[in-house]
Amino acid sequence: MRDTSNPLSARKSVLTSAVSSVTPLGQLLRNVSDNLPHNYSRRRALQLLMGSACTCCASVHANQLAYDLDVTEIARGTWAIHGRTEYFTLQNGGNIVNVSFIEVPDGVVVIDTGPSRRYGEALLHLIEKTVPGKPILRVYNTHHHPDHIFGNQVFERGSLAAPQQVIDNIIAEADGFSDNLYRLIGDWMRGTTVVAPGVALESDFEEVGGRKFSLFYLSGHTSSDLAIRDDETGVLFTGDLAFYNRAPTTPSADIDGWLESLKTLASLDRELILPGHGLRDERGGSLEQTADYINWLEESLSEAASLGFTMNEAMAQPIPDRFTSLDEVQTEYERSVVHLYLGLEDNLLPAVTVD
Repeated sequence: MRDTSNPLSARKSVLTSAVSSVTPLGQLLRNVSDNLPHNYSRRRALQLLMGSACTCCASVHANQLAYDLDVTEIARGTWAIHGRTEYFTLQNGGNIVNVSFIEVPDGVVVIDTGPSRRYGEALLHLIEKTVPGKPILRVYNTHHHPDHIFGNQVFERGSLAAPQQVIDNIIAEADGFSDNLYRLIGDWMRGTTVVAPGVALESDFEEVGGRKFSLFYLSGHTSSDLAIRDDETGVLFTGDLAFYNRAPTTPSADIDGWLESLKTLASLDRELILPGHGLRDERGGSLEQTADYINWLEESLSEAASLGFTMNEAMAQPIPDRFTSLDEVQTEYERSVVHLYLGLEDNLLPAVTVD
């Protein structure tokens, strides 16, 4: 029999049971809330679960691992490596993000670097094979999430560039992201260290190697999101401000700011969009789809909070038919409840002080 008089014993028992099961996130949360001592808050239970539920990933021997990166020319001299529209797993090695590189007259410009040193090395090899003999002049990080920055270390730090807030976010949070990715994808991360960009961007455009790029300093997916337009081809690289046929992720989201950024992106002249996740978009559907989803997400969770729903009850709400075909939608919806619900409760149901 489990000793429920000892909170540490209770926590160990609950978490051991939770992480060894194969139930969805909603059921894991239900396991925790049903078994923790009565004086444990839901917030504390979530902290315990989310900090511990990824500790059981198996290790894969390093010499078995290799990224097989496929490259597609999406515009003249512009190549994209489309990541899988999945979550991080040992099977995909974190190869879930769109990474790009562009041949300019005097060299190469890279946008985002992938989830690990191993990925960065594969990317560098692919660039050298596709555009032989040209130096890499600039590497942009669109934001600080790990699938976009952990290949940084294979590039010269002086070529790495991002807004100052992105750099600050990398310094503040990347070690924690790294720890979690080691749990999720194991030996794919071997040798990966955090490298923040050496160049802080400030201007609205940058000429690199004979090509002009317009820079847009936005936010919403995170506290700082950089979008980049190649003014020669009109390709707009949105980072994770736009997802296409894949449910958006929200661990750092400010929904109102995100919606404003999507309006800004929709107003820009462009030929096509490469979202952070999903295939290229020639009509702006990625912006519309992302805005529709995150607007529904906020409205749905706000209504649930105002009705006093528990987090489990909020997770049980149906997803509208127009979103059910999005990859990872159920998992991302449940994760978004974890990310956003407590804050919405705090805003809608402020604490009342009783004298």
